[in-house]
Amino acid sequence: MESPCILICSIDDKTGYCFGCGRTRDEIGAWIGYSDAERRNIMAALPARLETVERKPRRETRRTRMTRERETG
Repeated sequence: MESPCILICSIDDKTGYCFGCGRTRDEIGAWIGYSDAERRNIMAALPARLETVERKPRRETRRTRMTRERETG
């Protein structure tokens, strides 16, 4: 089954869309039950949705923390 998930799973409070894939919580939860056509329709809308999310995660990511720790020694 095709999925847009890129393992950056955090919801933008302003838009309600996932920072990583652009789906809503409801869409993520119901994904496995959608038909192929329903999934394709949602996936077609994701690029435009991702343009509307604030691109900063609400919390520090593991990658950011590790980079910061390396830089500060």
